[in-house]
Amino acid sequence: MKTLKLSLISILILILVLLLNISLGSVSIPLQDITRVIFTGESSVDTWTYIILDYRLPKAMTAIIVGSGLGVSGLLMQTFFRNPLAGPYVLGLSSGASLGVALLLMGSGILGLSFTNYLWFSKTAVILASSLGSLMVMGAVLITSVKIKDSMALLIIGLMFASLTGAVVNLLSYFSASDELQQFVFWSLGSLGDLSWSEVSILGVFWFLGLILCLFLIKPLDALLIGESYAKSLGVHIKLLRFMTIIATCVLTGSITAFAGPIAFVGLAIPHLMRLILKTNKHLILLPTVCMGGAVVMLICDSISQLPGVDYTLPINAVTSLFGAPIVIWLILRSRQLNF
Repeated sequence: MKTLKLSLISILILILVLLLNISLGSVSIPLQDITRVIFTGESSVDTWTYIILDYRLPKAMTAIIVGSGLGVSGLLMQTFFRNPLAGPYVLGLSSGASLGVALLLMGSGILGLSFTNYLWFSKTAVILASSLGSLMVMGAVLITSVKIKDSMALLIIGLMFASLTGAVVNLLSYFSASDELQQFVFWSLGSLGDLSWSEVSILGVFWFLGLILCLFLIKPLDALLIGESYAKSLGVHIKLLRFMTIIATCVLTGSITAFAGPIAFVGLAIPHLMRLILKTNKHLILLPTVCMGGAVVMLICDSISQLPGVDYTLPINAVTSLFGAPIVIWLILRSRQLNF
């Protein structure tokens, strides 16, 4: 009963924050027209219909997918490694995506093949490069996970992959031209507002597949919290659990990074935030609440970045860390411990 009540409250908060997010922007639109556009596809001003349906609503849906996906990925990694500092990028997926984009934007310029000057170059190429970089690291991690039994060793190897790819990106940055470096920096700041409905749909498919995989991991992850030996005594197949956890994390984190760029803070902090609020480690409760909490927090951060009445927006990466990290620090200091 308590879980149902909490779920209903979370859904209500999500709807309210969603409406707030859609209402903010350089153009002021009344709430009545926003709800009218959402339910009927029409408003008193045609321009408002275009702004809401083709820009604000896709951006809000992207924020929901990104926040919930990264939150769930962080929960999986923290439970699997039993490490409160683990996050969705601990396996090096973000660094792999950064390497792919860096090779496209900066590596081509070093070789004298500046692809950004061609008409066919677009954000689709950046998405593909980011996806290939994430897939490359994911494949390396999966191969490593088959040969290594110790989860902590896998965590260290993931961090080494991140360091290796980061070093290559730094070298490319050092030798690249200023305009190419600027493009890469803009991508690394993250963005929620550059996706069309078709791209949001593709991202949504990967998000849905990742969450479906998570449903099969609820009971094994609960057992894993006590220890691998205890989980084995309950019949949990550790290698299969490791493989499925990595796959689910890679699908969620890799697709989100490819379409929205690397987004900091959310995946690391949201699971801790939900544990502090709910005071439980049961994944049957944590999984949906982390999903909802991540979506709400990302919508709030995106709303803060809007700067109402101004034509530009703040980088979402800066907002998530600048406004989110102090709140989590305050909550931890207040509770004086992590419920992990």
